[in-house]
Amino acid sequence: MDERLKVYDEKMTKTIGSLESELVTIRAGRANPHVLDKLTISYYGVPTPIQQAANISVPEARMIQIQPWEKSLLKEIEKAINMSDIGINPTNDGSTIRLVFPELTEERRKELVKDVKKKGEAAKVAIRNIRRDGNEAFKKLKGSEVSEDAIKDLEESLQKMTDKYITEVEKAVEAKSKEVMTV
Repeated sequence: MDERLKVYDEKMTKTIGSLESELVTIRAGRANPHVLDKLTISYYGVPTPIQQAANISVPEARMIQIQPWEKSLLKEIEKAINMSDIGINPTNDGSTIRLVFPELTEERRKELVKDVKKKGEAAKVAIRNIRRDGNEAFKKLKGSEVSEDAIKDLEESLQKMTDKYITEVEKAVEAKSKEVMTV
């Protein structure tokens, strides 16, 4: 692969990675500990991800159990969950916090699929913006020691790369949508 294309390939790969990490946090009826990925608590004055301050397990299909290393963190974790957009009230029994995921309604599933598609569209736009930046950079090469044919080849390669990544986005969105709609 041409060195000048590598930069854009890396940026598109990061876009796909970002989309996948966002899609993981969307819950699909089953308890998925990744819904807690973006939540942080104040642990000795330092913002810390919940995963680094507690043991997180999934004892049942629709339940997440959070057992903090220190009991003093219970209130802090509970507060972080309540203030998040997870939409589930935690139950605190004095030593562990449980999140029970209700069965998703058909209406809620459709809303989640819309959200998945919106995130997919945002990723596609980001990939197309990367392509545009690449094409602009290649156009600036005109008049230098790079031939017009070489520039055309770079633009075609960048378009093929863009198509490949957009297909990846569509596959990821379709897979997540199917997962969300499965009862």
